[in-house]
Amino acid sequence: MLKRFFLILFSALCLAAAASAQPLLPSQWDGKRVAFLGDSITDARQIGTTNDVYWHMLEGILGIRPYVYGISGHRMNQIIGQGERLEREHGQDVDAIIVFIGTNDYNGGIPLGEWYTYSYEQTVAANRQTGRTEVFRKHRELVYDDVTFRGRANTTLRWLKTHYPDKQIIFLTPIHRAYAMFSADNIQPPESFANACGLFIEDYIQAVRELADVWAVPVIDLASISGLYPMLDEHAKYFRNADTDRLHPNTEGHWRMAWAIAYQLLGYPADFPQH
Repeated sequence: MLKRFFLILFSALCLAAAASAQPLLPSQWDGKRVAFLGDSITDARQIGTTNDVYWHMLEGILGIRPYVYGISGHRMNQIIGQGERLEREHGQDVDAIIVFIGTNDYNGGIPLGEWYTYSYEQTVAANRQTGRTEVFRKHRELVYDDVTFRGRANTTLRWLKTHYPDKQIIFLTPIHRAYAMFSADNIQPPESFANACGLFIEDYIQAVRELADVWAVPVIDLASISGLYPMLDEHAKYFRNADTDRLHPNTEGHWRMAWAIAYQLLGYPADFPQH
């Protein structure tokens, strides 16, 4: 009871901070307009029905102004649709975009695919000894497809970086997940089981981590820094239901995510001012 009291008290303090425009962690993020794209863990509809949400908490912690477009069930290839709605409603009047996606791709058995295809092609090189010369070298091209996770990620990042070339774009890795049963025809095994492709959630987490190198975007490794591990009964308290939903964090779980994200965001530019 005491722990619950302090959690409620702390939540009230954060909401009061948001209402008074005084963030708990004053930083470069105060007042910034941040779009959130993602799936059910980001979906605004859970507020008032099941639990509070990490981006709502970040209002009080960092003072951000969230624009939320996450939709339950969405996968990587649906992020562009969310981005298009953001663009219609706000144009370029946004400072940063945070994307939290991947867990439904794992559950849906989407193949990982490859980032690149490789070949040997002719190009021109030059140095002081040989001067200008034509050489054959290994060459790569990004894969853009709608059937693999990496292909979808490439397509998504190409869209984000062409439509929002001046904005900060940050990805969050999926978090760990355990058993969930939402109906007789929607039962999702725990992460100890591979998906239909024989892949584990860590494979998709790693693919999102790789986006940092492939597309020059910061990636917050929420799977590790949040500390959430629903496979243990001791962590069931951070999820909606110990027996039927260890996929979606509850309010307490979202607080852990919010603080983990907040401290990471302190190390990143909130925007890129034009000179």
